[in-house]
Amino acid sequence: MSNSENFNSVQYVHTISESGRLLPSASRWNSIELDFNFLPKSSLNENFESLPTRFSKSIDFNLFVKNKIHFKRFVVVAALIILIIPSLILLKHFYPPRKHHNDSSHNITLALNKALLFFDAQKSGQFVENSLIRFRGNSGMNDGNSSEKNLDLVGGFYDAGNNIKFSFTIAYTVSLLSWTVIEYHEKYEDIGELDHVTDIIKWGSLYLLKLFVPPNNSSSTSARVYSQVGGNNSNAENDLTCWQRPEDMNYPRLVSVCDISTTASDLAGEMVAAMSAASLVLKEDEDISEKLVKAAEELFILANRTEKKGKYTTNDDCGGQARQFYNSTSYKDELVWGGIWLFFAKGNKTYLKYATENFASAVKEQVASDEGVFDWNNKITAISILLTRIRYFRDLGYPYESSFISSMNKIDMLMCLYTSDTKYSKTEGGLILIKPSTDASLLQYSATSSFLSKLYSDYLQLLRTPSRTCSDSVFSSKSLKEFSQSQVNYILGDNPLKMSYVVGYGNTYPVQVHHRAASIPWDGEQRTCSEGNQWLNSRKGNPNTILGAMVAGPNKDDVFSDERSKPWFTEPNIASNAGLVAALVALHDPPTGFSDPIGGNLGIDKNGMFENVKEVS
Repeated sequence: MSNSENFNSVQYVHTISESGRLLPSASRWNSIELDFNFLPKSSLNENFESLPTRFSKSIDFNLFVKNKIHFKRFVVVAALIILIIPSLILLKHFYPPRKHHNDSSHNITLALNKALLFFDAQKSGQFVENSLIRFRGNSGMNDGNSSEKNLDLVGGFYDAGNNIKFSFTIAYTVSLLSWTVIEYHEKYEDIGELDHVTDIIKWGSLYLLKLFVPPNNSSSTSARVYSQVGGNNSNAENDLTCWQRPEDMNYPRLVSVCDISTTASDLAGEMVAAMSAASLVLKEDEDISEKLVKAAEELFILANRTEKKGKYTTNDDCGGQARQFYNSTSYKDELVWGGIWLFFAKGNKTYLKYATENFASAVKEQVASDEGVFDWNNKITAISILLTRIRYFRDLGYPYESSFISSMNKIDMLMCLYTSDTKYSKTEGGLILIKPSTDASLLQYSATSSFLSKLYSDYLQLLRTPSRTCSDSVFSSKSLKEFSQSQVNYILGDNPLKMSYVVGYGNTYPVQVHHRAASIPWDGEQRTCSEGNQWLNSRKGNPNTILGAMVAGPNKDDVFSDERSKPWFTEPNIASNAGLVAALVALHDPPTGFSDPIGGNLGIDKNGMFENVKEVS
């Protein structure tokens, strides 16, 4: 055969292509010789062979192998590919990719596990024997007895590193944790923490039921709530002057009581919100759930019946030590907060009507420095989120629409501020300064802003709305998530000091936490107040690790001092930790295989909050 004949009768093709077809090749070194034998030999055919074919290369060309070595290699490679692909599929099935880190180097699951343990360490009353906290026991078993005969105020949570129980922060903690469970119970269940967080909520709820005493029809006794157990009093030894484990307390414990007819409207509203939200979480325990809703309704009606509404810190007998630690600035936001949660718990449009009609008044009473803040004292942003949620997923129209739109606009503006530097500045390390006027306890505001931004991001994804605008700015669900993650990353160690501010998480974390029970050895010996001072002033690390406690954190310059005697750096509290838990569970990856048919794989319950909301007109 001549060279020209050989050239015309042979073409070179790639043996493998991405589409599985045979494609023309420019080189004989990456080809197999194939005789197409497709058309009869003719001079016309020779001309055609010089042109690109119009036929797909996947057509049966009656191929003949000219080089068996290349063909064998092709067969071996193809066989290997056929074997490898099913193997990889099986490996992916049995060894799913690592999760729960959300594009972060931090283990969100571990951080959440530990953050919940902090509430176990703060329990007062009959301690649970099988608790994972090994340095706590029964404490505060006589709470209430020293103030009033047969008064039972045993239980609840110690607020912080002291032994005081503040009703306001306990109620706020129950409210916020319940909210997270209603939204993200699939995530809690996926990591085995649903029963745990439910137990924490139940523990706090049972205590709240003890704090509310309805009016006695057979006497002139008015409705009361107890605002505080423990604190300063006329005794030389008390909760503030004595550095002593709660198990060792033997001094009289102060009890503060509030008359709902004249004061404590804010405390009443917070308790209403807590009991209402908790009733949804504890719905499987019908007895407790019904008691919570009944008490919430009665307390809400009583708090709104009087024209002499007021803050719980305006009266010394009511506010007690709270004026120093938790001085409320308004009561209207708490009453609206309570009303909207009662609406979710009962589905009664009367409570939604109250919330929407009084929201504008609550906004006007907000202190300027608290704008955009969500904490134990200010509920405006949280209320706005909830009203916006109703508009997005259960649009009720008139007469609520104007309040819904106003709330949505407020939230959109807040989200723009989170994701830009137009109002809130950040420390050099990236911690947002929601309250720049303060130089302490900055982490609590960072945590709740992280929660709200990720929660709203999830709402937008459920709506299939990738972005929204506010004024001249734009924010997206992605940018909200990135902001949320940045704040949690800072708390967990991505900061200039490379320190985790959550005790027990990471390689470096505070060891001189300002906390009585953690700083004194659990060795069976009872120590007096004077003996406890040596542990307060010790420069050594705490003998007991209070796992999951988020300390107050650094100042505006990212400076932190790990010293027990400086509580503005090293003291944790339940309200701040509730915000941390909220942020962590919001950022946690959704359960594997969980898929919402509308919103995708988010791990959020779009309709659970409306379980009791029926047809509303």
